[in-house]
Amino acid sequence: MSMAQVCCDSAAAATAAPVVGAEAEARARARAERPRRAAEAGRWKHAAAAAGGTADATRKRSLEAGELLVARKHGAASVAGRRREMEDAVSVREAFALAEAKADGHGGRRDFYGVFDGHGCSHVAEACRDRMHELLTEELAVVADDARGSAAACWTAAMERSFARMDAEVMSAAAASGACRCDAHKCDHVGSTAVVAVVEERRVVVANCGDSRAVLCRGGDGAPPLPLSSDHKPDRPDELERIEAAGGRVIFWEGARVLGVLAMSRAIGDGYLKPYVSSVPEVTVTDRSDGDECLILASDGLWDVVSNEDACEVARACLRRGRAKWCAEAAALLTKLALARRSSDNVSVVVVDLRRRNRS
Repeated sequence: MSMAQVCCDSAAAATAAPVVGAEAEARARARAERPRRAAEAGRWKHAAAAAGGTADATRKRSLEAGELLVARKHGAASVAGRRREMEDAVSVREAFALAEAKADGHGGRRDFYGVFDGHGCSHVAEACRDRMHELLTEELAVVADDARGSAAACWTAAMERSFARMDAEVMSAAAASGACRCDAHKCDHVGSTAVVAVVEERRVVVANCGDSRAVLCRGGDGAPPLPLSSDHKPDRPDELERIEAAGGRVIFWEGARVLGVLAMSRAIGDGYLKPYVSSVPEVTVTDRSDGDECLILASDGLWDVVSNEDACEVARACLRRGRAKWCAEAAALLTKLALARRSSDNVSVVVVDLRRRNRS
């Protein structure tokens, strides 16, 4: 029911003749039941616990045309927005990989968060959601057995191998059959961005491939946000040089596009645009500090219309309210802000609480 209909119904009720007797009692009972029925209709549903997850189970409910994930340490919201279909995917895997804690912090509990923005169809983004954390777990085990470099070098190697394996899997699936709603001959034209964050006790590791983004809010009100990834756009000078060196071209058609088609220069999948579109991620390893507030991961449906500064300010406003599930409130509010600013894309947002006193 629209707000206009609600207002009209309320006005009509106010001017109607008074109701007395049994009918009045029945209406009173119905009004008393409304809060209970509304609470039951909106009750949180427990999601299936991921393998290796913690007792702090993620919960989810519908958010307009999308979904809202809620937990003590994170929140995620994903909406189709003005697009006909939902092609984004979000992955949250608490304690997805465990390693023996070491003096330098390279080990212990690790939480995985990912946002995958599909294009052409949703099946590549969904494959990344289902498999990326598993591949990374396997590669981290390999790194642990052969840890001869720095933590940054080990993480970079693990992330690059994980992304390469993910890319190979979706390419192989595309060549095998068209097992989704897109035409079989077009499966090679499907891809997805991937921004992945692993939160350790002492570090935040981010791997990015495409134009989704990770931003760290640190230092309190007024402090500038810290970008943990850089968008892979075809007209970024180093990306433009790489594409042209491989024999490709960047054509400006409603913005810079690889061969006039794709508006990003790196992605998982998109076999028909290789080698110009690369699946190699850029990896950053950032030491955590006592001033860290939260990490925001989002697809470009948010970043096209909301700046890093505005996103952090929204998250901080939710933090100041002091509610236990403020990350979920921030994620939901950011999706609504993107839609209010007329984002034309799917919008997916993950907000992770990085305050040390809230980490187990």
